[in-house]
Amino acid sequence: VQLQAYGGGLVQPGGSLRLSCAVSGVSGFTFSSYAIGWFRQAPGKEREGVSCISSGRTYYGDSVKDRFTISRDNAKNTVYLQMNSLKPEDTAVYYCAADPRDARFCTYPDTVIVYWGQGTQVTVSS
Repeated sequence: VQLQAYGGGLVQPGGSLRLSCAVSGVSGFTFSSYAIGWFRQAPGKEREGVSCISSGRTYYGDSVKDRFTISRDNAKNTVYLQMNSLKPEDTAVYYCAADPRDARFCTYPDTVIVYWGQGTQVTVSS
């Protein structure tokens, strides 16, 4: 399973970005059974779960609730993270990950998460 994250960039506070995570190496049927999520790591901080999605379940970290929305297109094997009302504290490298369990994997330690993609930098600054 390979994950490709893209869509990061520089945005002003209050702005929006949409991240995409394209998953390959699985059939459409298999993709739909995976939980996919976004994690982020800011300089000097531990990686944290931002938002994850599985069949019938979504998870959002407290700091992004009501601002970020996760969605998936099983026909395209892609998961999206729409980020609105961005704040400077959202600045981080964002990673997508996949796991055969459910969206609660957002809260699991990094070491038990099965598949990781490379990161994409999000910088929120004026």
